[in-house]
Order: sequence, then structure tokens, then C-alpha cells
Amino acid sequence: MLHTKIIDIKEKKISLKEAEEFISSSDYGASIYFTGTVRNQNNNKSVIGITYDSHDDLVLKSFKEIYEETEKKLNIQNKAVFIEHAKGYLNLGEISIIIAIACKHRDQAYLLSRYVIEEIKKRSPIWKKEHYTDNQSDWLKGNPIIHEKN
Repeated sequence: MLHTKIIDIKEKKISLKEAEEFISSSDYGASIYFTGTVRNQNNNKSVIGITYDSHDDLVLKSFKEIYEETEKKLNIQNKAVFIEHAKGYLNLGEISIIIAIACKHRDQAYLLSRYVIEEIKKRSPIWKKEHYTDNQSDWLKGNPIIHEKN
């Protein structure tokens, strides 16, 4: 069971409640919630906010691919995964990503949660521009879009 979405921050916020409702089931004995939030420091610079941009279709495709490959790579078949990522400007402390995981056992939930966030960071075309207290801003180094060979 999978839910993926890019959230336009101008229209709504990422909701922990929606994630909880999606993964809630008596089929699962373990749930894990990972949230990424905007922090106030990066590379010795004082951050006041971050703008996220993404190639939405490719991001959602990457989320689905990551979910599907966990059956073979991690041997976890019965699971619920909720992934939402923000797009737009976020202030300090606001949630940029939520990953909610439910599995039968806690070791599966921990493994799956870590795998999903690490693969998203490596593969999903999401870019961020940090805004600093000195009125400067920088796009951070990201990952290039990888085109599959057919």
C-alpha cells in the first residue's frame, strides 16, 4: 500500500494526521514516522528558510520505484508507505518531508524507513535553495536527473 504526493506549500501543509490515518491498520505491529524539517544552520551559515523545487512526475515515479524494489531488496512485502514532500518556501521548523511506514515487525519498519529516505536523497529530483540571514541565498548541490537507457 503506497501513498505519494508533492505538496504545494501555498495550498496546504504536510499532515502527520493524514500519514497516521493512511498507515493505521491492525495488520501491522510497528509504525515509524520520519519528518525532515528546516533547520537554522547549514555549512556554517544561518538559515531562515528553504525553497524546494522538484520535477514532480519524476519524483513520484522515483518514490514508486523505491517502494516497489523494497520487496526484493529488503524482502518486505506486507507494508504501508506514505511519502509526501513539500514544494515551495518553508520557514524554520516546517516539515519538508514525511515518510510514514507500517510493517508487521519493528526491525522491518526501521530498515524500510531508513532505506526509503536514503534512496529519495540519492535519486529523487528535488532541489533546495537556502535563504540566509544576510539576505543571500544558494541552490544546494543536488543529484542530476538520471535517464534510463531503453
